[in-house]
Amino acid sequence: MDQPTRPIDALEETVRQRAADSDASKSYTAKLLAGGVEKIGPKVTEEAGEVVEAAAEPGDEGRAHFVYEVGDLLYHTLVLCRWRGVDLSEVEAELARRFGTSGIAEKESRPKTS
Repeated sequence: MDQPTRPIDALEETVRQRAADSDASKSYTAKLLAGGVEKIGPKVTEEAGEVVEAAAEPGDEGRAHFVYEVGDLLYHTLVLCRWRGVDLSEVEAELARRFGTSGIAEKESRPKTS
């Protein structure tokens, strides 16, 4: 297999490998995956909150903290995707599908739920 060139692809591959190895005693990723959405979901929520908090921090230090927290959020989101059996390429395809469509039009095209 070719080595991923983008860091996010390399991270996805590492998460995939940790899922296949599934030794929760040696891997934080495997431990999260073993806990399912009940374990991963709160981590995604926590990291999203930390991203928002870091976004409000001023200056270069605040910017660096924001970047750091976005990295954590992306990692935990990729773990949740792996648990769900969703590849990053599927998310990219969904984003490509939406490209060129206004957010308002995209939202209006969704099926209505009660």
